[in-house]
Amino acid sequence: MLDDTDRRILRQLQSTPEARAAEIAERAGVTPATYGRRIERLRVAGILRGVRGVIDWQALGYAVEVSLRVTLDKTQPRAFDAFIEAARAVPEVLEIQTFLGQVDARLSVIARDMAHYQQLYRDRLLTLPHIADIEALMHVARVKGRETLPL
Repeated sequence: MLDDTDRRILRQLQSTPEARAAEIAERAGVTPATYGRRIERLRVAGILRGVRGVIDWQALGYAVEVSLRVTLDKTQPRAFDAFIEAARAVPEVLEIQTFLGQVDARLSVIARDMAHYQQLYRDRLLTLPHIADIEALMHVARVKGRETLPL
């Protein structure tokens, strides 16, 4: 599906997404016109979903990150749908993942400090629908965090 030219373009785009298209094309060894056609083809194929700004939430005053492992009451019809819909409405929930197994969902949550997290936990997170059990895992350090793929 991807040839060597596509891989070179994607590697350059991942390494410096803020660069101008002409710069990325030059580093990938293609003309700007070829770069444009390839990027459009990758978008249409659903391989390249977009280029986005990544914001350092800690620089904005959020110092606490918590992962919540949630088990839902699956005896309730549409428990997953109701839970996910409500969790999406909490701005401090950065990520929602669902699983098969004992844990049904994982929420990645940020807060300004422990007092903010405690208020958020009591007022917004514990009130999410259909929670049977919840376990909080406080992040200590991010040892590895990448968004780039080995192309």
